[in-house]
Amino acid sequence: MNVIKTKIKDLLIIEPKVFGDDRGFFYEMYQKERYKAAGITADFIQDNRSRSTKGVLRGLHFQKTKQQGKLVTVTDGKVFDVAVDLRPGSATFGQHEAVLLTGENKLQFYVPPGFAHGFCVLSDIADFQYKCTDYYDPSDESGLLWNDPELKINWPIQTPLLSDKDRYQPTLSEIKESLINGWCN
Repeated sequence: MNVIKTKIKDLLIIEPKVFGDDRGFFYEMYQKERYKAAGITADFIQDNRSRSTKGVLRGLHFQKTKQQGKLVTVTDGKVFDVAVDLRPGSATFGQHEAVLLTGENKLQFYVPPGFAHGFCVLSDIADFQYKCTDYYDPSDESGLLWNDPELKINWPIQTPLLSDKDRYQPTLSEIKESLINGWCN
Protein backbone atom coordinates (compact mmCIF):
# COMPACT_ATOMS: atom_id res chain seq x y z
CA MET A 1 0.00 0.00 0.00
CA ASN A 2 1.11 3.53 -0.67
CA VAL A 3 0.66 6.19 2.05
CA ILE A 4 0.34 9.75 0.74
CA LYS A 5 0.90 12.55 3.24
CA THR A 6 -1.20 15.68 2.82
CA LYS A 7 -0.37 19.29 3.72
CA ILE A 8 -2.16 18.72 7.05
CA LYS A 9 -0.31 16.66 9.67
CA ASP A 10 -1.83 13.21 10.38
CA LEU A 11 -4.34 13.44 7.50
CA LEU A 12 -3.42 10.64 5.07
CA ILE A 13 -4.50 9.25 1.72
CA ILE A 14 -4.06 5.49 1.43
CA GLU A 15 -3.65 3.80 -1.94
CA PRO A 16 -4.13 0.07 -1.36
CA LYS A 17 -2.33 -2.55 -3.39
CA VAL A 18 -4.98 -4.02 -5.70
CA PHE A 19 -4.62 -7.43 -7.32
CA GLY A 20 -6.77 -7.79 -10.41
CA ASP A 21 -7.28 -9.70 -13.60
CA ASP A 22 -10.08 -10.31 -16.08
CA ARG A 23 -12.12 -12.01 -13.29
CA GLY A 24 -12.16 -8.97 -11.01
CA PHE A 25 -9.97 -7.71 -8.17
CA PHE A 26 -8.94 -8.22 -4.55
CA TYR A 27 -7.43 -5.88 -1.97
CA GLU A 28 -7.22 -5.59 1.79
CA MET A 29 -9.43 -2.71 2.95
CA TYR A 30 -7.83 -2.78 6.39
CA GLN A 31 -5.10 -4.77 8.06
CA LYS A 32 -4.24 -3.51 11.55
CA GLU A 33 -0.47 -4.15 11.55
CA ARG A 34 0.05 -2.66 8.09
CA TYR A 35 -1.91 0.48 8.98
CA LYS A 36 -0.08 0.75 12.30
CA ALA A 37 3.24 0.67 10.41
CA ALA A 38 1.87 3.52 8.27
CA GLY A 39 1.21 5.60 11.40
CA ILE A 40 -2.50 4.86 11.83
CA THR A 41 -2.63 3.43 15.34
CA ALA A 42 -6.31 4.18 15.94
CA ASP A 43 -8.53 1.53 17.44
CA PHE A 44 -11.50 1.30 15.07
CA ILE A 45 -14.65 0.21 16.92
CA GLN A 46 -17.53 0.83 14.49
CA ASP A 47 -18.05 0.40 10.73
CA ASN A 48 -20.67 2.41 8.84
CA ARG A 49 -21.95 2.43 5.29
CA SER A 50 -24.17 4.91 3.50
CA ARG A 51 -25.63 5.31 0.03
CA SER A 52 -26.37 8.70 -1.47
CA THR A 53 -27.56 9.96 -4.83
CA LYS A 54 -25.98 12.49 -7.17
CA GLY A 55 -25.83 16.01 -5.77
CA VAL A 56 -26.14 15.00 -2.10
CA LEU A 57 -23.74 16.78 0.24
CA ARG A 58 -23.30 15.37 3.74
CA GLY A 59 -21.34 17.43 6.26
CA LEU A 60 -19.31 19.02 7.51
CA HIS A 61 -19.81 16.94 10.68
CA PHE A 62 -17.87 16.33 13.88
CA GLN A 63 -18.46 15.31 17.49
CA LYS A 64 -17.59 17.95 20.07
CA THR A 65 -16.05 15.85 22.86
CA LYS A 66 -16.30 12.23 21.66
CA GLN A 67 -14.20 12.86 18.58
CA GLN A 68 -14.20 10.21 15.89
CA GLY A 69 -11.30 9.33 13.68
CA LYS A 70 -12.44 7.87 10.36
CA LEU A 71 -10.96 5.72 7.63
CA VAL A 72 -13.24 6.39 4.66
CA THR A 73 -13.58 4.91 1.19
CA VAL A 74 -16.07 4.67 -1.66
CA THR A 75 -16.95 1.15 -2.77
CA ASP A 76 -19.14 2.26 -5.69
CA GLY A 77 -19.48 5.68 -7.32
CA LYS A 78 -17.56 8.93 -6.93
CA VAL A 79 -17.39 11.51 -4.14
CA PHE A 80 -15.48 14.68 -3.38
CA ASP A 81 -14.38 14.15 0.22
CA VAL A 82 -13.27 16.94 2.60
CA ALA A 83 -11.69 17.13 6.06
CA VAL A 84 -11.28 20.41 8.00
CA ASP A 85 -8.70 20.68 10.81
CA LEU A 86 -10.41 21.73 14.07
CA ARG A 87 -7.58 20.76 16.45
CA PRO A 88 -6.82 23.60 18.88
CA GLY A 89 -3.22 24.73 18.58
CA SER A 90 -2.75 23.06 15.20
CA ALA A 91 -0.70 25.09 12.72
CA THR A 92 -3.34 24.17 10.11
CA PHE A 93 -6.45 24.95 12.22
CA GLY A 94 -9.33 25.87 9.87
CA GLN A 95 -7.57 24.51 6.78
CA HIS A 96 -8.93 21.65 4.73
CA GLU A 97 -7.85 18.85 2.46
CA ALA A 98 -9.98 17.34 -0.29
CA VAL A 99 -9.65 14.09 -2.22
CA LEU A 100 -11.63 12.37 -4.95
CA LEU A 101 -12.67 8.91 -3.77
CA THR A 102 -14.12 6.47 -6.28
CA GLY A 103 -15.03 2.81 -6.51
CA GLU A 104 -12.44 2.61 -9.28
CA ASN A 105 -9.45 4.30 -7.61
CA LYS A 106 -10.16 2.56 -4.25
CA LEU A 107 -8.37 5.32 -2.34
CA GLN A 108 -8.94 5.66 1.38
CA PHE A 109 -8.81 8.89 3.39
CA TYR A 110 -7.71 8.73 7.02
CA VAL A 111 -9.34 11.57 8.97
CA PRO A 112 -8.04 11.58 12.57
CA PRO A 113 -10.02 12.80 15.58
CA GLY A 114 -10.32 16.59 15.68
CA PHE A 115 -11.53 17.14 12.12
CA ALA A 116 -14.88 18.02 10.56
CA HIS A 117 -15.71 15.73 7.66
CA GLY A 118 -18.06 15.82 4.69
CA PHE A 119 -18.53 14.76 1.11
CA CYS A 120 -20.61 15.40 -1.99
CA VAL A 121 -21.69 12.79 -4.50
CA LEU A 122 -20.64 13.25 -8.12
CA SER A 123 -21.95 9.97 -9.58
CA ASP A 124 -25.55 8.74 -9.92
CA ILE A 125 -25.12 6.89 -6.62
CA ALA A 126 -22.24 6.41 -4.20
CA ASP A 127 -21.71 3.78 -1.55
CA PHE A 128 -19.56 5.27 1.20
CA GLN A 129 -17.91 3.11 3.83
CA TYR A 130 -16.04 4.19 6.95
CA LYS A 131 -14.44 2.83 10.07
CA CYS A 132 -14.73 4.97 13.22
CA THR A 133 -12.62 5.24 16.38
CA ASP A 134 -15.54 6.14 18.66
CA TYR A 135 -19.26 5.51 18.76
CA TYR A 136 -21.64 8.00 17.19
CA ASP A 137 -23.43 10.08 19.83
CA PRO A 138 -26.18 12.36 18.44
CA SER A 139 -26.14 14.47 21.61
CA ASP A 140 -22.46 15.32 20.96
CA GLU A 141 -22.63 16.08 17.24
CA SER A 142 -22.03 19.41 15.60
CA GLY A 143 -20.95 20.73 12.25
CA LEU A 144 -19.81 23.55 10.05
CA LEU A 145 -21.68 25.24 7.23
CA TRP A 146 -20.64 23.43 4.04
CA ASN A 147 -20.06 26.66 2.08
CA ASP A 148 -18.53 28.79 4.86
CA PRO A 149 -16.45 31.36 2.91
CA GLU A 150 -13.72 31.26 5.57
CA LEU A 151 -13.03 27.58 4.75
CA LYS A 152 -12.49 28.29 1.03
CA ILE A 153 -13.57 24.80 -0.03
CA ASN A 154 -13.89 24.60 -3.80
CA TRP A 155 -16.85 22.20 -3.88
CA PRO A 156 -17.52 20.83 -7.39
CA ILE A 157 -21.24 21.50 -6.90
CA GLN A 158 -23.14 24.77 -6.57
CA THR A 159 -26.60 23.71 -5.36
CA PRO A 160 -26.26 20.47 -3.39
CA LEU A 161 -29.07 18.43 -1.89
CA LEU A 162 -28.79 19.09 1.85
CA SER A 163 -30.51 17.92 5.00
CA ASP A 164 -32.09 20.67 7.11
CA LYS A 165 -29.35 20.08 9.68
CA ASP A 166 -26.58 20.70 7.12
CA ARG A 167 -28.33 23.69 5.59
CA TYR A 168 -28.20 25.61 8.88
CA GLN A 169 -24.85 24.67 10.45
CA PRO A 170 -22.76 27.49 11.99
CA THR A 171 -19.67 29.00 10.40
CA LEU A 172 -16.19 28.44 11.78
CA SER A 173 -16.01 31.99 13.11
CA GLU A 174 -19.29 31.44 15.02
CA ILE A 175 -17.93 28.42 16.90
CA LYS A 176 -14.16 29.00 16.86
CA GLU A 177 -14.00 30.11 20.50
CA SER A 178 -15.98 27.07 21.68
CA LEU A 179 -13.74 24.75 19.69
CA ILE A 180 -10.56 26.25 21.14
CA ASN A 181 -11.87 26.49 24.70
CA GLY A 182 -13.25 23.07 25.28
CA TRP A 183 -15.16 21.14 22.65
CA CYS A 184 -12.10 19.57 21.12
CA ASN A 185 -9.62 19.51 24.00
